Amino acid sequence: MKYSAIKKDLYIGNRKNFSKHLKPNSLALFVSNDILPTNGDGSLGFIQNSDLLHLSGVDQEDTILLIYPDAKDGKQKEILFIKETSELIAIWEGAKLTKQQATDVSGIKNIYWLHEFEKTLKALRSKRSTLFK
Repeated sequence: MKYSAIKKDLYIGNRKNFSKHLKPNSLALFVSNDILPTNGDGSLGFIQNSDLLHLSGVDQEDTILLIYPDAKDGKQKEILFIKETSELIAIWEGAKLTKQQATDVSGIKNIYWLHEFEKTLKALRSKRSTLFK
């Protein structure tokens, strides 16, 4: 871990505060930064998008936070999409968060794998009036 863990209550409060300032029926997306390459086999150290970190506490690449406070289905109000992990990924890329670990860090109960993002957004896109990204 890069730093001491912060209680998820901070991130829950940050999301509630942010949601109060959204226009009615708005959907907001926060996308993680990429890992930037330096040459054929190297990369720079990863630095997370500060907005995503502030709202979720998740500090890994390939992460998307969706906030839709006016969603009719409570499961769609906050969704976190993370990279699917495995033992092989842990060996080659380093450990990634499991769904349970992502919930423990962020306080978000609805965690999906990243490959489910487009399908989920497509289903929600027609229901909202404004999209912030």
